[in-house]
Amino acid sequence: MDVLIDGKLHKPDRMSNKEFFNVWKQEAGAALEAVKAGVIKQIWKVPGQYRVLVVVAVDSVDQIDEIIHSLPIWKLGYDYMVDLEWTLLRPYEHWAQHLDRLAAE
Repeated sequence: MDVLIDGKLHKPDRMSNKEFFNVWKQEAGAALEAVKAGVIKQIWKVPGQYRVLVVVAVDSVDQIDEIIHSLPIWKLGYDYMVDLEWTLLRPYEHWAQHLDRLAAE
């Protein structure tokens, strides 16, 4: 199943730009490795915002916690800098087939 992750990063007031961007750099390296491994299907950085949109493939929702806790930002103790929103994605073709049944009722 595919899941959309909307990640919003927040730079703490007392954190230097150097520290903030070094943490993000570690996260980016892990993300690009996950793309190579096929776990991440797509990833985008929203221009002008500290925001990343990611589509990941999971076999079950249980993997969501595994993914979160494997992220460098969590492992390094910076989880307070990010808000994640997870949205399950349904293939539109499946919805279109469902609509056929709904419209026939």
